[in-house]
Amino acid sequence: LSGLDPAQPYFQDTPIEVRLDKSDAEFVDVIHTDSAPTIPYLGFGMSTAIGHLDFYPNGGKEMPGCDKNPISQIVDLDGIWEGNRDFVACNHLRSYKYYSDSILYPDGFLGYTCASYDVFEEGNCFPCPSGGCPNMGHYADRSKWQVTNDVTKLYLNTGDTKDFPLWRYKVTVTLSGSHKVSGYVNVALYGSGGNTRQYQVLKGTLQPDKTYTSFIDVEINVGTLTKVKFLWNNNVINPAFPTIGAATITIQSGENA
Repeated sequence: LSGLDPAQPYFQDTPIEVRLDKSDAEFVDVIHTDSAPTIPYLGFGMSTAIGHLDFYPNGGKEMPGCDKNPISQIVDLDGIWEGNRDFVACNHLRSYKYYSDSILYPDGFLGYTCASYDVFEEGNCFPCPSGGCPNMGHYADRSKWQVTNDVTKLYLNTGDTKDFPLWRYKVTVTLSGSHKVSGYVNVALYGSGGNTRQYQVLKGTLQPDKTYTSFIDVEINVGTLTKVKFLWNNNVINPAFPTIGAATITIQSGENA
């Protein structure tokens, strides 16, 4: 039984007899996408973990893409009716859109068990455990064996438009060069599953011989990694023509324990 952002008004914190609960089926998975308080934020979805596995994409409150220009949202690619619904209840309706996408991406929407979304964003719940991470959506029941009596909250990030799944990677870079500079570093991943766009992994003071770690959520599962493109820019004209390189770059997939 899958709960797609179960309703908050009149249902949150009520007895289990009148709302969705993990006692309702052998396996209950829940996707929370609009769990901000109804007052004053008009959140339609329940924040409480009520299933065997509760997924909180993007933290479960505000979904990326739902804050775009109202006119562009109403005149949606899926039609004016769909766009109008999104304008009124975009966060709430993301739950079924994520579920629909999950059918097409059996390896996507990996949920990381974590104490909170902030802890997840810091990378403290990475990578997946040895048994793997549950997949949010249609294939969540493949992780029934991981169910315990405890509350299991899982976090992940999604894209702001269809297709929504993102794959998480840990990037560790040790810089090389003669002296520190200010700027930013981007990387792009190349692999058997395809290539990603560039993602910013560093910004600010770039110190040679220092190791930096960042987490990126990319638009494809790159599969077996074959190449990493490293680019840096200091955005200013410097007559000393400073150079910064990468002594080492290590990439770890979230699926690799």
